[in-house]
Amino acid sequence: MPHAPSPRLVFIGLVLLAVVSMLFARLYLQAFLNLEACPLCMTQRVFVVAWGSIALIAALHNPLGWGSRVYAALCGLAACAGAAVAARHVWLQHLPEDQVPACGPSLDYMLENLPFEDTLSIVFAGDGNCANVSWSLLSFSIPEQTLAVFCAAILICLWQTVRRTPV
Repeated sequence: MPHAPSPRLVFIGLVLLAVVSMLFARLYLQAFLNLEACPLCMTQRVFVVAWGSIALIAALHNPLGWGSRVYAALCGLAACAGAAVAARHVWLQHLPEDQVPACGPSLDYMLENLPFEDTLSIVFAGDGNCANVSWSLLSFSIPEQTLAVFCAAILICLWQTVRRTPV
């Protein structure tokens, strides 16, 4: 019977998943293909970095027992929040064209001219820019792929939270 990976190894795997996701987004999609990230894409990136950062801290700390579960739950919460944003993004992309919200101002403009709470509200709602499908792989849009990555992270975190580990 194969031995389950240590909690530290699982957290390192979560860090690597976040790093690969960010490298793909930043280096390939943004730098190589010149695709600009919409506000919902940038929000999803924040949650990828959040889960990756928590997993990195957990890997460095290497707690056992309940400490590992707490870190896994925090990673999972960050991934759940990112999945919610990605799901909203996917929903916007599948709206009929006449129901797509109008395009809004840029994120830079909103941050400079609107209260932070208003900017967050607008960003999470998404706009017409977020409804564009600018690239796909195997007919899956970027938000659909990101949602799949978030779901994988959630499942790993859930497993890490409930599995038996040495105390």
